[in-house]
Amino acid sequence: MSFKIGDTVSVLDDDITGVVTKISDNNLTIETSDGFEMEFSISEVIKAKSFSSNVFMNTDLNTVISEKEQFQKRKSVKIKPKERHLPAMEVDLHIHQITTSNKHMNNYDMLNLQLDTARHKLEFAIKKRIQKVVFIHGVGEGVLKAELEYLFGRYDNVKFYPADYQKYGLGATEVYIYQNTNP
Repeated sequence: MSFKIGDTVSVLDDDITGVVTKISDNNLTIETSDGFEMEFSISEVIKAKSFSSNVFMNTDLNTVISEKEQFQKRKSVKIKPKERHLPAMEVDLHIHQITTSNKHMNNYDMLNLQLDTARHKLEFAIKKRIQKVVFIHGVGEGVLKAELEYLFGRYDNVKFYPADYQKYGLGATEVYIYQNTNP
């Protein structure tokens, strides 16, 4: 490549651009924009293209904008793995959550009310095709828990197990309802 004094050149392996001030044998001396003179081999430099206004002469502004605008398809909402396994329905069977007043109820009446509520909510979940239900029964003496296990055992399409310990502790049972069972 032939160079002459006054040419604008760029160094291949560095981010240096300057004007040729001196040519000797196979070396060029260039003056950078900062005013430094540096010497390079002719094989290390190339002529810099002048970026005048004719670079964008044949380009329409609307075509450039349309090339830049890319339509992206909508991203689906991702559900975190933790949220995917959360039950859809929680049923609190504490007596103060079921009735406003339990003054005139004995333990037998309260237990029957809690079991009727559990049965009703389980039937509702089966009918509405809700797959997981958590029954919060509390720890206590374990009478309600035992009765619930007996109730859940009477259903063929139901599997039950202790609910998430971190969230509920020992006072809850999770029920999984199989949806596609043949009668």
